[in-house]
Amino acid sequence: MPYTAHNEATAARIIGAVGALFALTEGLYILMQVLNADPANKFYTFIKSLAEPLALFFPGLFHTGSTNLDIVLNYGLAAIFWLIVSGFVARVVAR
Repeated sequence: MPYTAHNEATAARIIGAVGALFALTEGLYILMQVLNADPANKFYTFIKSLAEPLALFFPGLFHTGSTNLDIVLNYGLAAIFWLIVSGFVARVVAR
């Protein structure tokens, strides 16, 4: 079966969606941390178990003295990273 523009566009959309899902996970984790979610909550534990590995090398990058600002900067950069990387890979695949 030959490759078509439709298959490439579909693959690009999937890659973009995965990147957006990773960024959303990071965003949820930031929100839960800043708003002091209950660490014993199972949903919080689930999001944390996804967000921490997805943050790659960004946690600990900035130390401002404010825990909430550190979380927003470090995990926010990870979310932006996933959006940029997935957008770039999707664009390459779509060509």
